[in-house]
Amino acid sequence: MKTVTLGLALAMSLATGALADQVAGKWKTEEGDEGGYLHVDIAPCGASICGTIATAYDANGGVSADYEHLGKKLIWDMKADGGGSYSGGKIWAPDADKTYKSKMSLDGNRLTVKGCVAGGLICRGQTWKRVN
Repeated sequence: MKTVTLGLALAMSLATGALADQVAGKWKTEEGDEGGYLHVDIAPCGASICGTIATAYDANGGVSADYEHLGKKLIWDMKADGGGSYSGGKIWAPDADKTYKSKMSLDGNRLTVKGCVAGGLICRGQTWKRVN
C-alpha cells in the first residue's frame, strides 16, 4: 500500500510540475519558405509536454482553415530539465514530413526549438514568439 501511495504522490507531483510549466501557451512559429506560419498550443500531456498545431496562416496573415495538419501534434514527449531547458522530445516538421529528436530553450517570450538527426550532427531550428 505504501508503494502505491508513494507512486501516486510522485505521479501527481510530476503532473503538477508540467501543469505549472512556463512554456505552456500559444506560440507563433517562424515564417516558412512561402511566408506562412503556424500557431502551436503547448501544454502538458501526461508527465511530458506536447505541442499541437492550432492555427495556420498564409503569407498575408489570413487564416488557412483548410490546412491539412490542423490539430496534429508537432511536439511530444518533451521533458523539463529546469532553467528553461527541455529535452528528450520529438518534433515533426510538416514541410519536410520528418520527425527529429528535439530540444527547446525558453527565454522570456521566446522559445528556441531545435530538431536534430544523425546523433545531433544535422540540426534545424526556429525561434518562436509567444502569442498574447
